[in-house]
Amino acid sequence: MTISNLYKNILPFVKPYKNLIFIALGLTVIGSFAAQINAFVLKYTVDKISDLLVNKTPLNQGLHIVGIISAILLGKEIIYSIVQFGQKFYGEKLKIMIARDFSQSIVQKILTYRMAFYTNEENESGKLQTRIDAGISSLTRLVQNFFIDILPLFTTAIVALVFMFLANFYVGLVGLITVPIYFYISQRQAARLSGFRRNMRYFRENKNNQIINLIDSITVIKSFVREKEEAARHQQIQYDMTENQMSTRKTSYIFDSLKSFIEQIGIVLVIILTAYFVLDEQMTLGAIMFHIMLFNNVSAPIRQLHRIYDEVNDALIYSESFFVILKADDQKESTGTYRPTHITGAIEMRNVNFEYPNGISALHNVSMKIEPNQITALVGLSGAGKSTVINVLDKFYYPSSGQIFLDGVDLSEYDTHFLRENIGLVLQKNHIFKGTIADNIRYGKIDSSIDEVKRAAMKAYIHEQIIELPKGYDSEAHLLSGGQQQRIAIARMFLKNPPIIFLDEPTANLDAIATEQIKNSLDAIKVGRTVVIVSHSISQIIDASHIIVMEKGRVVEDGTHEDLYDLKGVYHRIFSAMANSLNLDKITKSMQDN
Repeated sequence: MTISNLYKNILPFVKPYKNLIFIALGLTVIGSFAAQINAFVLKYTVDKISDLLVNKTPLNQGLHIVGIISAILLGKEIIYSIVQFGQKFYGEKLKIMIARDFSQSIVQKILTYRMAFYTNEENESGKLQTRIDAGISSLTRLVQNFFIDILPLFTTAIVALVFMFLANFYVGLVGLITVPIYFYISQRQAARLSGFRRNMRYFRENKNNQIINLIDSITVIKSFVREKEEAARHQQIQYDMTENQMSTRKTSYIFDSLKSFIEQIGIVLVIILTAYFVLDEQMTLGAIMFHIMLFNNVSAPIRQLHRIYDEVNDALIYSESFFVILKADDQKESTGTYRPTHITGAIEMRNVNFEYPNGISALHNVSMKIEPNQITALVGLSGAGKSTVINVLDKFYYPSSGQIFLDGVDLSEYDTHFLRENIGLVLQKNHIFKGTIADNIRYGKIDSSIDEVKRAAMKAYIHEQIIELPKGYDSEAHLLSGGQQQRIAIARMFLKNPPIIFLDEPTANLDAIATEQIKNSLDAIKVGRTVVIVSHSISQIIDASHIIVMEKGRVVEDGTHEDLYDLKGVYHRIFSAMANSLNLDKITKSMQDN
């Protein structure tokens, strides 16, 4: 990221607020001239009082002059205060508006990205959060510095320098020579610090990511009593950050001392030159203070160069990763335009291969047919590729090779939003959003009424438990247990009412009674729909009219329960293991005894 590229990237966000910029610029020009008044008034005061003392003028005449000067300075301060308020207010408003637009733009953009973007190890949640937050923060600080701090300071410096040259060419030359020296030193400082800043970005991303992982894993950490080991792992990152910060500070202090020395040399030269011209009667006595104050107006923004370069380099470094995220157009979900009036639900996969972004091959030459209006069960051991099939059928991921057809049309030709509107998905672990129970259920159909929400909850056998809560459907959804949250997710699907349903271990987190209740409700909604279910539940597998058996990312068997069981193959082995784990003999004996 170069400064010119940074400017091009920021410009579209600044353009809508050009009126604010023009106001800030106008106030800056007024403020820059107002800032020089003190120097002129001080010169006039010193010269006038000097003349009065030489001429032994009465005190009352001198007090009259002091009154006029005081009135001028007071008026100037009033005007200058109004100007500064305007600069800061409109500059801060610009900063806030642009920060809002940056935040909204990147949220809207990442919502369009495909799942592969989020599963990439470089885009873990902690790292993404740090890049986005640091990027927005550094960019808005850059805008703030330019319109609130830098622009007024440098305009003041330029005006002061012009007045110095008009008063005396040689004194003006001293002020002018100081500027490029300061720029050069600050540029060297920024170049030296850039490596430290990149390291700091890396450390911050890892630190935030580790903290998020630590919080997510706190139950496991405590159950294995690994607090000490986790603290030690985090401590290493803290030590690395500390070393990097100390090196940064050391480098900054060396360069800051050098710049302070250059500034003091400039002041000394101004004093020597003006003193010489005063003694040579080319200047009045007040010119000494006049030029010192003007030089201070030149050197004041120069003293800010280190901070300016810091902010610019922070913006260059952090905006680089920010704009990589914002402009990752290659990560956008692809979509077709096909939107049929009706979806039957006939699905076919032909020679599909799939590899996750981390390089793990999950599907190998998979071919299968899923008949419409039937229940198809995907059976296999963990890691067989069952959930991956669901992911590619829902267009969360795209096959590395091969084709997928829905009702005879290639899945890639379907409008992605339309496709997902017609698919109901219930996962083993469903996300519950922060908010009320009603809002969480209504997520399945945003404009649904509370009566529709309640009917969906009844079908998911969660209504009775909801109304027992103090606030009923207005209770926070996070108050519910894991099994209850699972039924909230199922209620969403009832509300959505799609023609195709994908169930990935839908009753995995439920107790036996809840499982039976959900099975009954699922049986009701399965009628007349295409259903694909991934489950280790014997009852749900047996209910399927079609079973596809997968092993190590391949389809190894395909048929009905009876046919596959009689084959004595992979399905027979898996089904027998499921039955044995339930201890069916003892269960049967217990039921017969009763």
